[in-house]
Amino acid sequence: MTNELQAPEKLTPENLAPEKLTKKDVRTAWVRFYFAQEIAHSFDKYLAPALTWALTPVLKKLYKDPKDQAEAYQRHLLFFNTQLSWGGGTITGIMASLEEARAQEVYKQEDITIDDDLIYNTKSGLMGALAGIGDAIDSGTIQYILIAIALPWAQAGNAIGALFPFIAFSLYQLGIGNYFAQLGYKLGRTAAGEIVGDKMKGIIEGLSIMGLFMMGILASSYVKVSSSLKFNLSGKEFVIQDILDKIMPGLLPLAVVAGVYLFFTRKGMNVTKALIGLTIILGVLAGVGIL
Repeated sequence: MTNELQAPEKLTPENLAPEKLTKKDVRTAWVRFYFAQEIAHSFDKYLAPALTWALTPVLKKLYKDPKDQAEAYQRHLLFFNTQLSWGGGTITGIMASLEEARAQEVYKQEDITIDDDLIYNTKSGLMGALAGIGDAIDSGTIQYILIAIALPWAQAGNAIGALFPFIAFSLYQLGIGNYFAQLGYKLGRTAAGEIVGDKMKGIIEGLSIMGLFMMGILASSYVKVSSSLKFNLSGKEFVIQDILDKIMPGLLPLAVVAGVYLFFTRKGMNVTKALIGLTIILGVLAGVGIL
C-alpha cells in the first residue's frame, strides 16, 4: 500500500471567490476576541494579535489566495488597543464588514477603495472614543451596580454574593459585545454613529442615573458616621445625633461623602490623599468628642 502525496488545490477564479459572511462568523470572531483579548498582549502591538486571531476564520473565508491572507494578517497586526465589549465588539464587526467589501474588490480586480490606510484609520479613530464610553459604562457603572446588588448576599455569608458580580458582569460583556459586533458588521463604519446616537445616549444617561442611585444607597448603608456629642441645657439633655436624625437621617454620612466628592473634583482622583486626610479629620473630631 503506497501513500500518495496530494498536490495543493490549484487556484482558479471559481475557488478564489470570497464566501459570504454570516452572523455566526461575526459571533465567532467576537467570542474569539473576548477570550483572547489580554492573552497575546504585547507592548508594541497591545491587543492587535488577539484581534488578528479573532478575525482569522473570517479572513480565511474571504481570501482564498495565501498571499492575500498574509497581507490581511499584516494589516491587523498593527497597534490596537480598546475596551473589551463596546470597542472590541464594534470594531470586530466593522473590520469583518470592511474586509468583506475589500475581498470583493480584490476578487473582481477592481480599484481598491478600501485600502490598508482606510482600514487602520477606521480602527485607530474608533478605538479610543469607544473605549472611553465602554469604560465609563461597564467599569464605572454596570460593574458597581452588580456589586451593590450582591453586597447584601455577601454580608449574609452567601457565596453567591462573591460570585454573582463576576459571573453577571462576564455574561453582560459577552452579550453586549456580540450585539455591537453584529451592529458593526451590519452598519460598517457608520456603527459608531449609532452607538453615540440619541437612542444610545438615552440608555447611557439612564444607566448613569441608576449608578448614582446605587452609589447613594451604598453610601447610606455602609458609611457609618455619628456624633457622640451631647450637653445639658436648663436641666434637659440634648443629644446632637438625635437632633440630626430628626432633621435629616444620615446627614453626617452624606456630609462625609459630599466632602470626599468635592475633594476629588478640585484636587483630582487622588485616593491616597483622600484616605489620609479623612482619617486625620475624623480622628481629630473623635478625639475632641464631636464624633
